[in-house]
Amino acid sequence: MTKLSRGSGNHPGGSMALEVTDMKPAISDTGFGYITVEGSKIEHDIVIRLSGKTKKRKKKLSKAIYGTSHTLSLEEAKYIYQGGAKRLIIGSGQEGRVNLAEDAAEYFKKKKCGVDLQPTPKAIESWNKAKGPVIGLFHVTC
Repeated sequence: MTKLSRGSGNHPGGSMALEVTDMKPAISDTGFGYITVEGSKIEHDIVIRLSGKTKKRKKKLSKAIYGTSHTLSLEEAKYIYQGGAKRLIIGSGQEGRVNLAEDAAEYFKKKKCGVDLQPTPKAIESWNKAKGPVIGLFHVTC
């Protein structure tokens, strides 16, 4: 993961430029019940923010509506989305069981945030290659 750094300060008018670099943590592995992010094995679903911070997924937001965390609800979509995100990569589980509710898909569309929904092993490949303002949600079981 790289970080925020200040420019040299040798800019016209004496202002300092702020250089933003890629903040995405690398994901190296996944299997049933875990995902490995920046060398740390995590044994629950995660959301990765624009800052690169990894948080536990709030799947209760979807489970309360659908009785399962395999359908991503509008409420959870609102929790996941961050202003400025242009792409959301969803790891839909080892067998690809997670899907997006219609209203959640519409919400991301209105925010102009593309959604890539793939089984988690394929999604981590997409994540590691992704450029620009991207957020992620990774389901680690079915």
